[in-house]
Amino acid sequence: MPEKLDLKRTLDAYRATHGEFRVVEVPPLQYLMVDGHGDPNTAPAYSAALAALYPLAYTLKFASKRELGRDYVVPPLEGLWWADDATAFTTARDKSRWHWTLLMLVPDWIDRALVERAADAVRAKATPGTPAPARLGEIRLATLEEGTCVQTLHVGSFDDEGPVLAAMHERFIPAQGLQMTGLHHEIYLSDARRVEPAKLRTILRQPVAPA
Repeated sequence: MPEKLDLKRTLDAYRATHGEFRVVEVPPLQYLMVDGHGDPNTAPAYSAALAALYPLAYTLKFASKRELGRDYVVPPLEGLWWADDATAFTTARDKSRWHWTLLMLVPDWIDRALVERAADAVRAKATPGTPAPARLGEIRLATLEEGTCVQTLHVGSFDDEGPVLAAMHERFIPAQGLQMTGLHHEIYLSDARRVEPAKLRTILRQPVAPA
């Protein structure tokens, strides 16, 4: 039986150490993506995005195994985050001003046709009492090319990320002769629905280029 692919374990870009900033090369990677705006704790668009993304990701995994004979572990949730004012992340932490794209990594053999069939399968499970996810049709399959990045492992509450990001953005990156180029990227190694805030493990990533 073919071995089940676990991208989180095979890709160096998914390794990070708490208390250490590291420069990594991230290859082009393919994701399911859905966009939104607002505080992830309160914005209806955020919860609706999750309610669509997870069912599609797992249905796609089983479709890959059934139709292609290729199985894989569904990777953790990820997010790209940005705001018109960068201090909304590092200082003010005004989540109502945040824009985001939620991501679920998928293997490179997944194509749009299979994603569409998986979405149809999710819709087919809908009932009058449990309708299909409202944002299902907004999820797209796209490639993210980040290249050179700086990343670290944050352990603790999302609300405690500010000083870590400030140290990354304001000290480590300039000291390496680099500058920020892309969007702030988070990889949620822990399930926030099941793990207490103090024990959450999150990779914080920032694309960079020579200054």
